[in-house]
Amino acid sequence: MGSSVPPTTPDPVPGRIRLSMSDLRRDLAASLRRAEAGERIVVTVDGRPVAQLGPVGADEAVLTLDHLLAVGLITAAERPDHPDPLPPTQLPVDVRVDSVIDDLRGER
Repeated sequence: MGSSVPPTTPDPVPGRIRLSMSDLRRDLAASLRRAEAGERIVVTVDGRPVAQLGPVGADEAVLTLDHLLAVGLITAAERPDHPDPLPPTQLPVDVRVDSVIDDLRGER
């Protein structure tokens, strides 16, 4: 024990693997070495993901919408008629949100 690598299965997110809780318990040291080396390990109980091991301070920024789109986990919007974003508006601090909404709806 200790020198073997626990069996893993692929995870839908690239760069992550899945490991059952029993396999994690069987060889925790090897799993921690893998996490320290930069691997992300999703721990499962009865096939259900419940926790994640990974290096401390790991950068989660790789999971951008562009990344998720590239790996096929999401699909791009298909509507070509997206309106332009509204310009930012400066509001006084003492304005109530419900009155702003009423103004936007034309209810005042």
